[in-house]
Amino acid sequence: MRVAIAADHGGFPLKGRLAQVLRDSGHEVVDLGTHSTEPVDYPDYARALGRAILDGQAERGVLICGSGAGAAIAANKMRGIRAALAHDTYTAHQMVEHDDVNVCCLGARVVGAELAAEIVSAFLPARFTGEERHVRRLGKVLEMEKEGK
Repeated sequence: MRVAIAADHGGFPLKGRLAQVLRDSGHEVVDLGTHSTEPVDYPDYARALGRAILDGQAERGVLICGSGAGAAIAANKMRGIRAALAHDTYTAHQMVEHDDVNVCCLGARVVGAELAAEIVSAFLPARFTGEERHVRRLGKVLEMEKEGK
């Protein structure tokens, strides 16, 4: 799978570790930066990662900032992106299975590198179940997105 990965300065060290975990697992990694710990703005990286998914450069994304919250908020402003913050493996696969999430957000100052690798490893193979109740709920979410309010 082609996976886009991006981080702000707070997530930069974890991004490198996760990119290697992804490569070692056979995934193609699209690294969208940042490439240092110099302060940058997380919305810029959320936008780059969202565009990569929407333009077909990647199938899924991993977005990292200090807490993961800002990254998730920013990514969810993009129509067609469904981002969720995961601090555990259950959420990582359930958010795809039930909510068709395409971006996993992580807080580099919240989860350690080993847990982050396990979270990403649970996120990537997960598939949307397509069960009627989840399709119905996702339809309501997409309608909200379309309305913009």
